[in-house]
Parts: sequence; C-alpha cells; structure tokens
Amino acid sequence: MDVQTIEQTYNQLQEQAQQSAQSLQTLGAKMQDAAQSGDMQAREWALDLREVALSFQAEQQQVTTLLQQLHAALENAANSQNTYASPQPYQAQPPVQAVEQPAQSNFFSNILNSGFARSVEAGAGFGIGNDLIKEIF
Repeated sequence: MDVQTIEQTYNQLQEQAQQSAQSLQTLGAKMQDAAQSGDMQAREWALDLREVALSFQAEQQQVTTLLQQLHAALENAANSQNTYASPQPYQAQPPVQAVEQPAQSNFFSNILNSGFARSVEAGAGFGIGNDLIKEIF
C-alpha cells in the first residue's frame, strides 16, 4: 500500500462521515418540525435518532483514536530506524560509511509527512461532533 492510497482512503472515509452527518442532520430537522407540529411519535423518534447520532459519534471517536495510534506507531517505527548507536569513547577507527536508508523508512517518512498524518496528528475528527448533535436536537 502506498501513501497516495492511504490518503485517498482517508479522504473517502471523511467524505462518508460528512454525508452520514448531513443525513442525520436532515432527518433530525424533519423530526423536530413534525414534533413541533404536535406529532408525539416524531418527538420519540427524534430522541431515538439522538441515540443513533451519539452512537455514530462514539464510533468515529474510536476510529480517530485508532488512526492516532497508528500514526504514533509509524512515527515510532520511523524514529527507531533513524536512531544510531551512541558514540563510543574516542578510538582510532576507520571512517564510517554512509548507510543507505531502507525503502521502508522512506515509506514511513512519506506517510508521516502526508495530509492524512497531519490531519490525524491534529486530532481531526469526522462529521458527527457535539455541535452537530446539539444542532439536530
């Protein structure tokens, strides 16, 4: 899997989360209108929808946590590959030749510098936040 594929998948996940949030918001508004018009079932359904929205929010928080943990693991792996042995006391030694970075290290570096990683590191969540749930209800 390459960095571009990860970026594309992450962006698709964000778009899907936004679509789901928009659908919940639209349905919530319809239910609120019906409840305000006196439909008692609509009020009950709106409360049920609130529970569904809270469930989606919890799921998205778990996905965000997972992505942050994956990002941290990649960062740790990249850092451990770039760590060199501590210097020894001075002894006449032949010059040290440059060590070529493995391709895996470049992969980690590319991921860590990607838009996906910057979003995850910043804690960017998906569509269903507290403000949205308050707005629906």
